[in-house]
Parts: sequence; C-alpha cells; structure tokens
Amino acid sequence: MKRIVFCDFDGTITIEETFVAVLKKFAPEISAKLLPEMYAKRLTLREGVKAILQSIPSASYPEILEFTKPQLIRPGFQEFIDFLHTQQIPLVIISGGLRGMVEVVLGELVPKMAGIYAVDVDTSGTYLKVNSQYEGGTELLAKVQVMEKYHADEKIAIGDSITDLNMALQADLVFAKNPLGKYLAEYQKPYIFWDNFLEIRDYLDKSWND
Repeated sequence: MKRIVFCDFDGTITIEETFVAVLKKFAPEISAKLLPEMYAKRLTLREGVKAILQSIPSASYPEILEFTKPQLIRPGFQEFIDFLHTQQIPLVIISGGLRGMVEVVLGELVPKMAGIYAVDVDTSGTYLKVNSQYEGGTELLAKVQVMEKYHADEKIAIGDSITDLNMALQADLVFAKNPLGKYLAEYQKPYIFWDNFLEIRDYLDKSWND
C-alpha cells in the first residue's frame, strides 16, 4: 500500500467534542474530577475514560446515541472521502470514543471507511462495561496499535487533541488542529494546521499530483 489516512473522529470529523460532552452530561461529577487530571497528563486516558464510562448506567446508552445523532460533521468531509476514493487511498477512523457514537453520526458514510476502530461497551449489566480490543499503554484505544496493522509507505494522520498525540507522532504527515498542534510543537514534530477537510484535500491533491 502506498498511502493510508488515519483520522480521529471526535472534534475532528465532528465540529464539537462530542465524547467529552457525553461524559460531562451522563457522568458530571466524576467527569469534573477526572477530566482536568487527564488534560494535565496526571491521569492516563485509559484509567480516566474507563472510570467515567463505567460509572454510567447501561440504561443511559440509547440516550447517549440520541444525544450524539444531531452532531454536525466538519465541512468538506464528504468531498475528502470522494477525493481519497478517486486516489484509491483508504481512510481509517480511529476513535477513543464509543463505536456506537461514531456509527450513528457517520450514518450512510460508514461503508465508505476502510475501517472503524473505537471503544465498544457491554450494556448487559447495570453499568456500562468497557470492551476495547486495542487497549494498551496510556490509551483506552491505543491508536498506534491500529496503525501498525496497516503497512503503507506513507501514513497520514488527522487529529485535534491530546488523544491523537501518539498517532500523530508515528505518522509521516500530520494535519493537526489545536490543542494537538501545541502538543506536537512541544515534541518538535512538524504538522500542518487545518480548519476544514477541503483544505486537507487541496493540500494532498497538490502535493500528490503536481
């Protein structure tokens, strides 16, 4: 495979940080306590997100999906998918959020993805039980583990937050919004700042086809 694109979902494909909003809405007290610790890197995402999710009653899961459904997708995403399709380049979604949330927002776009990797939850008990196939290190979904499943000459990452840092550090080319851009600057990792998917499409089109 010559090239592949790995894209975060929450706050990247969606305009708003949907997953954080879900945590705050459905587990307000524990989120208020643990989210600042995660942002300050005093608590791992793996520990913090799992603790918050597993405090949410399973009965709330349908409501979580309904809350997620109206979330807006960032401009240009459809055009970006079409462009990658014409270039025969796979697009893989890697989300530290819930698979159900990703699928409900993407809707009919789901089959156009080469893969969707996200956190699954078991709703059979009283509270949500996290089931993440790629849990590892500091992450509930270790994005680098997913990247390693794919062999390509050039790996491109698109993201927006600290949850995308490890993925971005392993990529050959990175498109980053803030705060991810600020974290990458600390690591002296080059990146391209972006606002919408049309900008990414145009950049890649120019660099690949000039």
